[in-house]
Amino acid sequence: MAEAPTSRPGKVWLVGAGPGDPGLITVRGREAIARADVVLHDALAHPALLEHCKQGVVLRDVGKRPGVRTGSQAAIIAELVELARAGKDVVRLKGGDPLLFARGAEEALALHDAGIPFEIVPAVSSPIGGAAYAGIPLTHRELSSSVTFITGSDREEVAWSPDAWRKLATATDTICVLMGMRHIDAITRAIVEGGRSPSTPAAVVHWGARPEQRVEVGTLGDIAAIARRAGLTNPSVIIVGEVVSLRERLRWYDTRPLFGKRVLVPRPAGQGEETAHALRERGAVPLLVPAIEIVGPADRAPLERVLSRVSSYDWVLFTSQNGVAHFFRALREAGRDARAFGNARVGVVGERTAAALSGHGIQADLVADEQLGEGLARALLARGVPARVLLARARVAHDALPRVLREAGAEVDDVTVYETRPAADAAALAAPLLDDRVDVVLLTSGSMARALSSALGAQGLGALARVTVASIGPQTTEVARELGVRVDVQAEEHSLEGLLDALERFSAPSPLPAAQKG
Repeated sequence: MAEAPTSRPGKVWLVGAGPGDPGLITVRGREAIARADVVLHDALAHPALLEHCKQGVVLRDVGKRPGVRTGSQAAIIAELVELARAGKDVVRLKGGDPLLFARGAEEALALHDAGIPFEIVPAVSSPIGGAAYAGIPLTHRELSSSVTFITGSDREEVAWSPDAWRKLATATDTICVLMGMRHIDAITRAIVEGGRSPSTPAAVVHWGARPEQRVEVGTLGDIAAIARRAGLTNPSVIIVGEVVSLRERLRWYDTRPLFGKRVLVPRPAGQGEETAHALRERGAVPLLVPAIEIVGPADRAPLERVLSRVSSYDWVLFTSQNGVAHFFRALREAGRDARAFGNARVGVVGERTAAALSGHGIQADLVADEQLGEGLARALLARGVPARVLLARARVAHDALPRVLREAGAEVDDVTVYETRPAADAAALAAPLLDDRVDVVLLTSGSMARALSSALGAQGLGALARVTVASIGPQTTEVARELGVRVDVQAEEHSLEGLLDALERFSAPSPLPAAQKG
């Protein structure tokens, strides 16, 4: 259905998504994405960038893929114009830079001719970003003072003539070829015929600046065969020049312990993005599949009773961000706000829970360094035994925190503010493990371990024996082992950062004994 025109046209932003790593988006690009009513994105834009979109945005995948029938460039341009005339703010999100071997200039010209306001948001280009993440400088004072970027196909999408490649062979120090994998044999052969030594270092960078990145290094004479044996296809950049010889000393991205590892994050929907970001920062490939759903308590009566007398407690304790979120949601529904706490002091487990509390206008009086309930109990009792304590947490939780406080003489109301239950789609959770698409499973709670075990069933638990299972702490580990799940890694600091640190130490290659070095 065509969009109805309005008196005020919308605006179109032609935004470069960068080479792969979603962290390389520009500030301006992220602002445009957050403002857009509609985002038309291509196949090379990292899907994590769409997390910056506002609620209600319309997302359209208009990526063109070889061998796959997709919308034409003319259809994309027509849609941009139509949407803007209907008053929509539109982002055209393009992999790499919108003006480097892309169709951004054509789209901008069409928008100009149609009288549509537009803005071009440049980005880190794929050859520059991909080369940097591969540890290959495109120029170097002693090795290369010039670099040429060239596409492997002409505008009719067929290979350039061999004569064109021969002329390029010695005209520049470093050659970067984009979209050239289908013709890599002919391209490298023609460059050699043009006078470049077949022993010149060469590399192919596949999916540069992403955890899927693969880099093959050889010489101009053999890189085509090496890349073919490795199964490398587009999107790749072919780099020819002496600068490739620096890779072994300058590679930094694909040497990290978690690089390329496929990590299953079974956190609830809407809560795994922070974990996914932390994994990508360490070079891993996050796979977000909810294992549990978080809902309000089935019996709300106990919670509703304490909401009217929160200020009567000496201390109110929270052990998780979910506890904070659901408590304050119930408080709002009761027509109350942070003033309900009165003179009650508030204690939490961990800095992230403290930050969640701060978002509701309350600074925690006590933040337990130890990321366990017992740690919060000990820290609280170090200040004296409180008379009355409200503990707001999940329905199923470890009993150590209230038990320690009660044994010390405190009166504790342990109130359920949320419950966890297995996610509805158990098959989606089990499938990546059963299909061997996972290297690591992160368990950040006992409820996740239970849901995962239930989804896999007794026969499917064998799939966990083929992967590394990492637990955030002893309570989660205890639950997992009771279910028959082997835990390989347990965090010393019971937080997300501590868990990933422990996983990195576990995954790092063991140093060679002194006698084997050299």
